[in-house]
Amino acid sequence: MRRSEGITRGARAAVTAAALAVLAPPGGAAANPSPGPAPATPVCEVRDSRLTEISGMAATDDGYVVVNDGADDEARRRIFFLDPRCAVVRTVSYPSRPRDTEDLAVGADGTVWVADTGDNDRSRQTVAVWKLAPGTDRPVLYRMAYPDGPHDSEALLVTADNRPVIVTKYSAVLYAPSADLRPGATTPLAKVGQVRLPASTTSNPFSALGRTAVTGAATAPDGRRVVLRTYADAFEFDVADGDLIGALTGGTPRVTPLPDEPQGESITFSADGRSLLTLSETADQPAGTWPRLLRYPLTAGATPATPRATPEPTARAAGDRAGSPGGVAVASVVAAGGLGLGLVVVAVLVLARSRRARRR
Repeated sequence: MRRSEGITRGARAAVTAAALAVLAPPGGAAANPSPGPAPATPVCEVRDSRLTEISGMAATDDGYVVVNDGADDEARRRIFFLDPRCAVVRTVSYPSRPRDTEDLAVGADGTVWVADTGDNDRSRQTVAVWKLAPGTDRPVLYRMAYPDGPHDSEALLVTADNRPVIVTKYSAVLYAPSADLRPGATTPLAKVGQVRLPASTTSNPFSALGRTAVTGAATAPDGRRVVLRTYADAFEFDVADGDLIGALTGGTPRVTPLPDEPQGESITFSADGRSLLTLSETADQPAGTWPRLLRYPLTAGATPATPRATPEPTARAAGDRAGSPGGVAVASVVAAGGLGLGLVVVAVLVLARSRRARRR
C-alpha cells in the first residue's frame, strides 16, 4: 500500500473508535491480548534513496531480495538484490511497467516471484506475478484474473510445487491459479480458502485497523512453516506434508508481535529459518529515516491465540479507495449486520475530509 497522504490524529482516532465499536466481541469483552512483544534486534539499514517504500522481501544465502511498493518512479521499478549489510549490489529492471508490486517470494528452485497485485481502488481487471529465473536478468510476466471481481492483495506465497498463492489484504482470502501460468495469457484464479487471524491488541500506527490488514507473507526455507503479517503482528503456521493451504485454513498460529513499526509490509524467515525479519516503508517518516531490517526471535512453544473470523468486505470506504486501512471499517460493518454504522460513516467522512485538506 502506498500511503500518499498521512492520517491526521483526529481522523485516525475517529476511524479507530468506529472499528473498535464494530469489532468488539459480544457483551463488550476485550479482544484476546497478544503475547508480550519479543525484542527486535536491528540488523542493518537500507541506505538507498530508491528504497523507501519496500513492500516485499526474501532472505537468500548471500543477502536479501526486495521490491518497492508502486511503480511511479522509474528508478524504483526494479528487483533489488542486497548484501548481508543491506547495501544494493544488483538490480533487475522489468521489461514493461508493473502496476503495483507488493510482495516477493523465492521458490525452492531459486526463482524470484514478484506479486504485482496491489489494487487500492479495486479497479484492475487482471493482476500478475513476475518470475525471474536463476541466472537471468529479464522477469517474465504472467497475468491472472479473480473469479469474483477485483481485490487489493499485498501478500504472496509459493507452494512447494511452484504454485503462487495470493492473500487478500482485507479478510485474508486465498487465491491460486486454476491452471498452469502461461506468458501472454490470462489464467483464472480460484478461491482456495480463507485464513482466520487471531485477535490482537498490539500497538501500531493504524491501531485496530492495522491489526487486520495482511501486508506480507513468507515460507520458511524448509517449507515446514509459513507466516502472514499485518501492520501489527506476525502469525506463524506449521505446515504438514507440504500442505500450505491446509495449514493456513485449518491451523492455529503462533503470534509474534511487531509493535510500532512505521509501516510494516515486508516479512521473511531468515536464511537459517531461526528468526523472522521485517522491513518497513519509510517514505512518510522524517528526512534521514532509513528502512531498518529487524530480527525477531521465533515464538516456538508460545500459546496460540483464539482465531477470529474475518469476512470478505462487500463495500468500499473512502479510506480503502485511498489505499489506507480505513476500508476495513466499512467491511466490518457489513459483516456485522450494520452494527455501529453511523459511527463508521462519520469516521470515514472525517478521514476523507482530512485527505482532501492535505491535498489542497
